[in-house]
Amino acid sequence: MIAYHDREWGVPLRRDRRLFELLILEGAQAGLSWSTVLRRRSGYRRAFAGFDANRVARFTPATVRRLLRDPGIIRHRGKIESAVQNARAFLAIQREHGSFAAYLWGLVGGQPVQNRRRAPRQIPAETALSREVSRELRRRGFTFAGPTICYALMQAAGLVNDHLTSCFRHAEVRRLERETGAERPATRRSSLRLRRRRT
Repeated sequence: MIAYHDREWGVPLRRDRRLFELLILEGAQAGLSWSTVLRRRSGYRRAFAGFDANRVARFTPATVRRLLRDPGIIRHRGKIESAVQNARAFLAIQREHGSFAAYLWGLVGGQPVQNRRRAPRQIPAETALSREVSRELRRRGFTFAGPTICYALMQAAGLVNDHLTSCFRHAEVRRLERETGAERPATRRSSLRLRRRRT
C-alpha cells in the first residue's frame, strides 16, 4: 500500500487503458478496503484481458460464470457484470469523444483540482464534483459509479490532488500537472502508513 501511495496514487492519468483499469478496480472496491482489491490486481489483470475494454465488452454470460469461480478476483456477480457493462459504456464514450480520458478530464476542466488538505479528516468521501461525475457516468450507462466510487477514482487518477500538504507527494503530484500524461513514480519513499482513506 505504501508503494502504491508513493508511486501511483494521485498521478494524473490520461491513458484510457489505465483509466479503465481504475474503473474496474474502484467498482470492485465497493464495500471493501482498497488493500483487498490491490492484492488482487494481478488477478484482475489476467481475468479482465489486461484491462482491454474492447475484449471485456465482449464477455458473455459464460465468461461471467467462469469469473465467478476465479479465486484471483472478488467473486461478486454484480461487480463482474458491472465491469462488462461499463466496458461497453466506456467504448461508447471513446467513439463519441475520441478517448475516455478526454471526456473524463473535460469534467474537471482539463486540469487536476489542487486541494490543500492538512488532516485525513478533511478528506471527504464524496464532493459536489464527484456527484456530478457520477450523474454523468450513470446517465451513460455505467453502474457501480456512485459519488463515493467516483471520488475514489478521481483521487487515484489524479483528477484531484488529495495528498495532504504535509505529504511529500503533494508537491510532486502538483508538478505533474504541467506534464501532459506524466505517470512517473516518486523520487523517494514515504514513511506514511496508509489508512482506509489514502493521504
